[in-house]
Amino acid sequence: MSKSITILGIESSCDDTSAAVLKDGKILANIVANQSIHELYGGVVPELASRAHQQNIIPVVDQAIKRAGIKKEDIDAIAFTRGPGLMGSLLVGTSFSKAFALGLNIPLIEVNHMQGHILAHFIEEGIEKPSFPFLCLTVSGGHTQIVLVNDYFDMQILGETIDDAAGEAFDKAAKIMGLPYPGGPLIDKYAKEGNPNAYKFSKPQIPDLNFSFSGLKTGFMNFINTEKSKNENFVNEHLADICASIQSTIIDILLAKLESASERTNIKQIAIAGGVSANSELRIKLNKRQKELDWKVFIPKFEYCTDNAAMIAITGYYKFLKNDFSNQTAAPIARYDLNSKANEL
Repeated sequence: MSKSITILGIESSCDDTSAAVLKDGKILANIVANQSIHELYGGVVPELASRAHQQNIIPVVDQAIKRAGIKKEDIDAIAFTRGPGLMGSLLVGTSFSKAFALGLNIPLIEVNHMQGHILAHFIEEGIEKPSFPFLCLTVSGGHTQIVLVNDYFDMQILGETIDDAAGEAFDKAAKIMGLPYPGGPLIDKYAKEGNPNAYKFSKPQIPDLNFSFSGLKTGFMNFINTEKSKNENFVNEHLADICASIQSTIIDILLAKLESASERTNIKQIAIAGGVSANSELRIKLNKRQKELDWKVFIPKFEYCTDNAAMIAITGYYKFLKNDFSNQTAAPIARYDLNSKANEL
């Protein structure tokens, strides 16, 4: 019988400090420390994020190891997010991981954050996993991509946003309406009570499989300003309908491109990943298309949608099986393309 493999995953790409312990593909612990300080500023402040990571990382790792019921000497390798993300935040996770690996004399594994989101589908949870090849719509505050996944480490971006990400569009729309940060989940919440056809917003005509959300954000801002000039209580009086309408528009833009990608590739295995994959409207409309278009849809558990170290640990696990290790010279990469090889940068 082969020896079991225990991976410690570290995630610090933005404003969540997370550590996870994975043993043979199964998560034993997945601890996430959020940073509420950013709510005061209506968005993530990079300098404050990196300081909070410095305060959180040791307690979070300690708690993950304790909750997993292991000793640090049981860890076979440390997987960490090398990028993409905020440089200061990435630096904290990278530096800690390198020092911890050096102290334990165990291998270091670098992980692309977006690859981690996709491979979260392969965490052993007793549920069916997508089979290769499949399409994955990765949607978050910083990224919007349609990825062709041929293998654990063979991924091709078929389309991506040319400006803002879908998650950023949600948060910006919420800010325009005066909702607190992060606004995406609040739009989802209020939209449940609203009419998605109450207001119409123009959808960008972007060629091929790429996305654009900057024009939609500008159009939405102009719409809100115009209506508020007529009635200063417009947002409060029509909040549910506004949220339902802008949410429906964003989700329809995403799914129209995903449908096109499925038609072009003739692939009907469809997965979603990233923070926006927690959106209830996206999940409902995906399941509807599963019946209408004969798709097989894979939706991650809520805890694996937003940034977390479990997804970093599972990616590290598959890299460990390939003996794909990093070294002590690894430095964070703020813009780390999914298709690029880190050792070429």
